[in-house]
Amino acid sequence: MAAAASTVVGLGTSSLSLASPRRTNINLGFIKSGVPATMQTRRSTARFTCSFQRDWLRTDLNVIGFGLIGWLAPSSVPAINGDSLTGLFFQSIGTELSHFPTGPALNSPFWLWMVCWHLGLFLCLTFGQIGFKGRSEDYF
Repeated sequence: MAAAASTVVGLGTSSLSLASPRRTNINLGFIKSGVPATMQTRRSTARFTCSFQRDWLRTDLNVIGFGLIGWLAPSSVPAINGDSLTGLFFQSIGTELSHFPTGPALNSPFWLWMVCWHLGLFLCLTFGQIGFKGRSEDYF
């Protein structure tokens, strides 16, 4: 029990040597002169002006809502052998979830329906964004 009360030299005492307060010069092959380390960490206070808009996406919830509805409506029309693209995609999701721990095979129709459905959705959202912002900024 006596060992528990003693302290390890260096951890319990304040006699640890502190780093020297003098500046250290960095001399590396890619730095031409010895520059003090404190000079390298300073940030520039110069102001940089840029004409790039911070809100470049200019999100609009109308675009998301109308784009989703604008894609769900035509993709739900039964045009593929009496089935709709949305129906085939959701049916393939159910089929793949029936054997859940195992992922879908590479030759599964799930991949075709997923790529087609999402490609159409993203096209509707992209053209919707162009249309809404073009109309609001008087491009057409």
